[in-house]
Amino acid sequence: MTSAESSPPSDSQSDEAEALRKLSVPDIEDIIGYKLRLAQLLVFQDFLETFSELRLRPAEFSVLVLIARSPGLKQTEVAERLGIKRANFVALMDGLERRGLAERRKSANDKRSHSLHLTPEGHRFAERMLAIWKTHEQRFVDRLGGREARDKLIELLDRLLDTEHKSTSSR
Repeated sequence: MTSAESSPPSDSQSDEAEALRKLSVPDIEDIIGYKLRLAQLLVFQDFLETFSELRLRPAEFSVLVLIARSPGLKQTEVAERLGIKRANFVALMDGLERRGLAERRKSANDKRSHSLHLTPEGHRFAERMLAIWKTHEQRFVDRLGGREARDKLIELLDRLLDTEHKSTSSR
């Protein structure tokens, strides 16, 4: 036993311990944001491994899904929906265009805006991408305990993201 282990706590250590008790410091494992971040890291790591053969990042996947589901969306709509800054989105779209997966077309109604579309190669790529995504998604559905648990998680996340439910009174 060292002298540090056997000596009583100093006044500063006692003061610090008392201050921590008064703060009611939570266990980090009970913090929602911490758990969400760990889950996001886990999902993204699996995504990157699963999609490595396609050289596809999560943001590119999301853009391709939105374009495939709703061809003709404006570039600004997709960027806003995904929370991507304009300059970053332009670079992302440049990359998808270079790969021959998507294209920007001048809007018929507004020459300043661009509508987004998959190319024929983009459609083929999306088919492969979605087949791979299903296995990625199923791993997490299984890990959660099945479809019902997945649906409950989506419902809870939607509730967190719903601006109508954001309230300072619930704090």
